[in-house]
Amino acid sequence: MTDSADTRARRAAIVELIRTRHVATQAELRDLLAARGFEVTQATLSRDLAKLHARRASLPDGGTAYELEGFAARSGIEPVQLAAMADMVLGVRDGAAMVVVHTKPGVAAAIAALLDQARLDSVLGTIAGDDTIFVVPERRVSARTLARRLEQLLSPAR
Repeated sequence: MTDSADTRARRAAIVELIRTRHVATQAELRDLLAARGFEVTQATLSRDLAKLHARRASLPDGGTAYELEGFAARSGIEPVQLAAMADMVLGVRDGAAMVVVHTKPGVAAAIAALLDQARLDSVLGTIAGDDTIFVVPERRVSARTLARRLEQLLSPAR
């Protein structure tokens, strides 16, 4: 059974929130999601966090915060995590010096964060807006080659 577009959008928002903020509790995360229009139950949020491999980690100065396995525990993320966002990607185009990834509104930052954390050897970095990501290829990689690679990574898992 595949996840609905709403579920994927909610999970993209969770990824972005955990990556960009100190989120200490599920209640806090639920409030942040509600502010973005995602009303979820504690049970649904727990399932989402488990699916995203999120966990609470101790902070050096005390307390805890959620972290994503792919962001803190490893040097990169699994391709399946990028493919999970495939329905949020509307297109990938190459230009002379960079690749442009068009997304549904509100999810570009979350997808860009996943791309950055994947630490692809062909990507120098990303810049994200609301629905557009600029991806800069490493010097030795053409924009066309990178666009093809991103299309593969951002395709639904087969």
